[in-house]
Amino acid sequence: MPSDTRILIVDDHEDTLYALESALAPLGYLLGRATSGDEALKQVLRGQVGLLLLDVRMPGVSGLEVVRYMRRVEQTQSIPVILLTGFGADHELTTAAFRLGVADLVMKPVDPWVLRTKVRYLYDAQQRHLALEREVRRLRALVREHTEAAAHPTRPALPHPDARVPTQRPMGAHAGELEKDRT
Repeated sequence: MPSDTRILIVDDHEDTLYALESALAPLGYLLGRATSGDEALKQVLRGQVGLLLLDVRMPGVSGLEVVRYMRRVEQTQSIPVILLTGFGADHELTTAAFRLGVADLVMKPVDPWVLRTKVRYLYDAQQRHLALEREVRRLRALVREHTEAAAHPTRPALPHPDARVPTQRPMGAHAGELEKDRT
């Protein structure tokens, strides 16, 4: 896999973590795990998380609180998040999640094929987005260098001291006249 970013799976139940890891393993992406919202935030802030698969209801920091915090921090704002819930469709939860910019809300039990499809799409789209951002930064740097070079042209280089430059005669002087001047 070309990228070293991983998918972080967050749930407070070990069996759910194992099931989600098993469902996503065929994709071949790097997977990480966390068992709490606090642990998830620490890993996300360390970097290298390309997608977050996050349980909504966990003891301590909930999934929605994790997303709220992530959206306030510049380095984590664009990380796609899929929220998981086992409590069925809830209008308030759905509204809050999508207002925070959550990519999707998935009900448990999760269909592995559907989950793989959503994860592959979101993760790959995020990687393309990041690659485009890197390319834009690179091109802007090239334009900046070119603009600065045009604004401050360099002087032509002087010839190397070892260059063989033929001696020049004064205008109108002939070989014989030069010999007279030397004597």
